[in-house]
Amino acid sequence: MYLGLDLGTSGLKALLIDDAQKVVSSATAPLAVNRPQPGWSEQNPNDWIKAAKAAISQLGQDQDLRRILGVGLSGQMHGATLMDASDQVLNPCLLWNDTRAHIEASALDQNPIFRKRTGNIVFPGFTAPKTMWVQNNLPEIFSKVAKVLLPKDYLRLWLTGEYVSDMSDAAGTSWLDTRRRDWSDALLEATGLSRDQMPDLVEGSDISGNMRTSLASELGLSPGTPVAGGGGDNAASAVGVGVLKEGDAFLSLGTSGVLFAATDGFAPAPESALHSFCHAIPGLWHQMGVILSATDSLSWYGRLVGADPKDLTRVLGQLRAPGRTLFLPYLGGERTPHNDAKIRGALLGLEHATDCEAGTRAILEGVGFALYDSLKAMDATGTSLKHVIAVGGGAKSRYWIELIATIFDMPVHIPADGDFGAAFGAARLGMLAAGAANAADLERPPIADTIEPSTGLTAAYADTYARFSESYSAVKDHS
Repeated sequence: MYLGLDLGTSGLKALLIDDAQKVVSSATAPLAVNRPQPGWSEQNPNDWIKAAKAAISQLGQDQDLRRILGVGLSGQMHGATLMDASDQVLNPCLLWNDTRAHIEASALDQNPIFRKRTGNIVFPGFTAPKTMWVQNNLPEIFSKVAKVLLPKDYLRLWLTGEYVSDMSDAAGTSWLDTRRRDWSDALLEATGLSRDQMPDLVEGSDISGNMRTSLASELGLSPGTPVAGGGGDNAASAVGVGVLKEGDAFLSLGTSGVLFAATDGFAPAPESALHSFCHAIPGLWHQMGVILSATDSLSWYGRLVGADPKDLTRVLGQLRAPGRTLFLPYLGGERTPHNDAKIRGALLGLEHATDCEAGTRAILEGVGFALYDSLKAMDATGTSLKHVIAVGGGAKSRYWIELIATIFDMPVHIPADGDFGAAFGAARLGMLAAGAANAADLERPPIADTIEPSTGLTAAYADTYARFSESYSAVKDHS
């Protein structure tokens, strides 16, 4: 068996697969986020270890964990876990959605070397500006920093005693030379750090270390079990759904929305706010567009009208042409393509005929149009997609998926029921590290359905998208 550990923001998931890559068992332990001030988002890294112990213990109730031959790690990206020379945590981890470092991020992004080496905008949520914020506001803590670890890599230190990260997660720090797949000494120096304070780097499918004997005994695993480099959450999810070659892509309709495309080469486009990162598989990179409110937009609308989001979509019937009402899903700012933390959402074109159902359709359309922004940004770099795989809670709405297929003007594949997320991808990476498979064995999941575009409506959606695009500037002036 092979174990995948996915350290999310709200919980840690542990998942076991067998030699046939079938899920054997899974367990989840919850995590809480602390928000001591507006824009702050923190977790205690020791809570991650407690959650990992709890989830692994649940698996051990009905599985012989000594049969585990490899472990893979996945996790929330960008978090700054600051360690002293004795491996003690110096400060709560500043998470991916912590925006306190927006001034530092803007200052670093003014330095052309950052976009040139990383291929990305320096976003406030990335790791480098967070450490700069600590340097500027908590200098006594910054002076003690011996290592900076990403969240899942803190778990690795606990499991193996090794300071290691993988290429995909490291690409979200603003310190990686993404094309060369190595730390950039120049970028580190620009933030007051050095290579000595960084973890070593391995590919996601390589061995990063082995289970410590004492901990293996405590958890019920075999000592020396190899631990893979693993991947950031979206790269690991891509491994889970088999998005592993040029032209493969997946669309995630979760709280946020993600369009992820694998690429054979490094194709940065920072001006579009696309992320250009290393993949978790050697020799691959990926592009990723992110919108901050996908199903979160529908949840917001459900609270507004006092209805369950599932009920709102269940009554929509067949796909219809868009109405006059437009929804801009910028409830908490937007990333791709606007990189605008201050923009806020809007409902435009309201009229007497706008009822609850029309409002629901507008919400779904607005999210679809925002995701199409990411597709257009990818197109502009030469990344050509012919189809996508849809995952996440929103993918259960056939209306929403048909709407997106029509906006994108391409088929959308729906996987068969199963767990193909980041924990599954991490387990697959653990399998690769153990030498029990190679990347060619990581097929995409069985496809239960393929949703084709509604060709009779593509022109109507294209016209409405044009209105949607023009509306950003108008709303920006009043946010």
